[in-house]
Amino acid sequence: MYSHEERIKAVKLYIQYDLHVSSTIRQLGYPSKNMLIAWYREYCKNGHLNEKYKRKDPYSAEQKKAVLDYYLEHDCNVSQTLRAMGYPARATLKWWIDELIPGKQKISIKRRKSMIQLPQEQKMEAVIELCTRENSVEAVAGAFGVSRDSLYKWKKELLSEEYKNKVDKSGKQPLLSNDKDALLAEAESLKKQIYRQRMELDMLKVAAEIIKKDRGVDLRELANKEKVKMIDALRMTYPLNDLLAMARIPKSSYFYQKKALARPDKYADIRTEVIVVFDESKRRYGYRRVHAVIRSDGREISEKVIRRIMKEEKLIAFGRKKRRYNSYLGETSPATPNVIDRDFHASAPNIKWLTDLTEFHIPAGKVYLSPIIDCFDGLAVSWTIGTSPDAELVNTMLDDAISCLLEGEHPIVHSDRGAHYRWPGWISRMDGSGLVRSMSKKGCSPDNSACEGFFGRLKNEMFYGRSWKDVSIDDFVDELDRYLRWYNEKRIKISLGALSPVDYRRSIGLVV
Repeated sequence: MYSHEERIKAVKLYIQYDLHVSSTIRQLGYPSKNMLIAWYREYCKNGHLNEKYKRKDPYSAEQKKAVLDYYLEHDCNVSQTLRAMGYPARATLKWWIDELIPGKQKISIKRRKSMIQLPQEQKMEAVIELCTRENSVEAVAGAFGVSRDSLYKWKKELLSEEYKNKVDKSGKQPLLSNDKDALLAEAESLKKQIYRQRMELDMLKVAAEIIKKDRGVDLRELANKEKVKMIDALRMTYPLNDLLAMARIPKSSYFYQKKALARPDKYADIRTEVIVVFDESKRRYGYRRVHAVIRSDGREISEKVIRRIMKEEKLIAFGRKKRRYNSYLGETSPATPNVIDRDFHASAPNIKWLTDLTEFHIPAGKVYLSPIIDCFDGLAVSWTIGTSPDAELVNTMLDDAISCLLEGEHPIVHSDRGAHYRWPGWISRMDGSGLVRSMSKKGCSPDNSACEGFFGRLKNEMFYGRSWKDVSIDDFVDELDRYLRWYNEKRIKISLGALSPVDYRRSIGLVV
């Protein structure tokens, strides 16, 4: 297949290139790696190469005839013959055709593609992309519309020391050779930038999956304990020093927090107690009330510790943003002045009372509550629950409250300007018992904010956050009545020294 001169030339160039196979084949365009090594071994053994190169033919005459017959019968199609027969190599088949059936070689016409001339800047960009690539070389070549050989040629002109001082025929330096150091530095900078961005992305993913943070969280704002958890999750992927630098945490702080995380939880017992107290309150108590309950059992613990434990355990009391409510129905009788004037403090019981109506909307229907709240300690003096906000609801409540008064007690009863508190029945009861009427300004709920606050606490702790789908009206009324009794007798108030209103009155001798 190859002449004696071609084989000698290949062996000598192979020796000149210090037995570098790829450089020799790239320079000559032939032969294969195994063939070149075989020639070199023959040259070293005999000191020369035989004039006629003899190679044992691995294919018999019958195999050659079968392949060539198929080739002739199928329109001299080389590709189809190779697929059907499974042998030999394409070059070997073409050699058989030229030797055994000359003139039957089918000539294919190929159009030479036009050479793409890129400016120097684009060639520099292509070499940078080649050095910092994440995809295959073919993908980089396709992006710039050139062959992979051209990419490697430009890289060789830039990076190879062999071409550093080479001058072409025009006397000019090779392309890009003067920019070697700058281009290498830029390529290295791009590699580092890609590495940092990939590491930052992985850290954000870990923060979202393990620490339950948002994907857009600032890594610098994380607590050191959270940073340690994030770094430990990536220790097998990135070096520790790189992770510490990205998270901006000193190595000493990292190992301190790591040691602290390995220590047993010193608040394990109190943590269990906090959960129990929170569950017993039916998720109604915040950290202040939970702290008050635990301290009432004789435990000395900081309020901040309770708050941190509840945050870590995600013990969040029921709450809902307050909606603005307006029950104003128009002027039905002359309004009375605002005697309370937002002063909701009382030195003794039955001096200032507050009242209002609130609505509970459940799937079974609507339920209305009408209470009277004492400004002295927040006690619900009386209340009525019904399915209609009519005069009977508020009048019955007022009758029950009046029956609790002692001789000489004539409290101020403050309400909004609702029609319920301006009907003749309400006014006659107030006047008959010597009670003082007081009303908020028109559409001004802050004038009765203490009563509105009572409704807010009631709904946050008892109504919101629960499903009332299968609850009947009667069952809901019973549940609401039980809550109001619990509110008076059991629910602690921080302002009362962590006592319920009834316990507070008992502690000062007002209730036996």
